[in-house]
Amino acid sequence: MRMFLNVILPHEPFNTAVRNGTVGATIGRILDEIKPEVAYFTEQNGQRGALLIVDINRPSDIPALAEPWFLNFNADCRFHIVMTPEDLQQASLEELGEKWT
Repeated sequence: MRMFLNVILPHEPFNTAVRNGTVGATIGRILDEIKPEVAYFTEQNGQRGALLIVDINRPSDIPALAEPWFLNFNADCRFHIVMTPEDLQQASLEELGEKWT
């Protein structure tokens, strides 16, 4: 199942990792481990952030995706199930509309 993982990285300890030169290796290690389909880095409300699409097979996969961010950067992680246009087409919206109107 595809999930959108929104990571908000507080200034500390991220700034310290930038200063001591470990931030790139740490992020690289996390991305190698969680293998996102796509990853973007951006600003979020004045803080650094990462926007990732990840795949999970079961809910118990979530800690393995979040813990590296929590433990290395004290990050906040938010998960949202997402669909592609093809997924949405398979949702039988017309049938649901008939059923619930």
